[in-house]
Amino acid sequence: MAPLDPDLALRQAAISRVLELRDNFDDIVPRDALLGGFHFRGERIAFSSFQKGIHRARQMHGAAALSVLTAAPKPGQPLPYEDELDEEAGVVLYHYRAGSVDQADNRALAAAHELQSPLIYFKGMAPGQYLVVAPVFVRQNDPSQRVVLLDVGIPLADTQPGGPVSTLDARRYALREVRVRLHQQQFRANVLSAYRHRCAICSLRERQLVQAAHIVADPSPEGIAAVVNGLALCAIHHLAYDRNLLGIDPRGVVHIARRVREES
Repeated sequence: MAPLDPDLALRQAAISRVLELRDNFDDIVPRDALLGGFHFRGERIAFSSFQKGIHRARQMHGAAALSVLTAAPKPGQPLPYEDELDEEAGVVLYHYRAGSVDQADNRALAAAHELQSPLIYFKGMAPGQYLVVAPVFVRQNDPSQRVVLLDVGIPLADTQPGGPVSTLDARRYALREVRVRLHQQQFRANVLSAYRHRCAICSLRERQLVQAAHIVADPSPEGIAAVVNGLALCAIHHLAYDRNLLGIDPRGVVHIARRVREES
């Protein structure tokens, strides 16, 4: 059995707060919101430095990391670390920091494996935008290959003393859910970028109200998550489109249901 993590209560507070932010921001949390960190026993504690991948807060007593991060790709530049989700194996492949295997950040990953500490994973989707996955656990640590394998856990069940208790099937299901979220959020980012974050109908540019809509519904065989199957719509026009109160023909003409047009 893994030794108890002296920072477990701090981790529980961090995970609770970051999941709150994830819900508030509909999955993708802006860096500015994350920079506020979280409060624990009267102190403000940082989720991450957002300058490097592996973070251990200075207020922590144990050696294990608090969070890991994969940066968003920059146009025309390869990523320094090819972290990836492996749905077949039910894990996230995460790389050590470059340099010595024994440097402090890599030791913090190894300690998270030894203690089976719940971590937060920030997956960069676009500059300053992060998909939040929590909790995750270091299932395997392979210093020779300079990688760890991360399990996705169940928030309430797996953040108690003693490490993850959920079944492998449950954790694989949780990873599949993450993959769906990742898939949808990549679609959202691409569509909104193509439409310059404006509603295609009313040109509203309020980013919190403009959404990516599928032209052909996602479950359909033709419902691919690509820009050609997407529209940027404000929240009210998106809902009207989904409820067949609004449509757009191949010429780009917007059609409104008669009963809506006849409203006073």
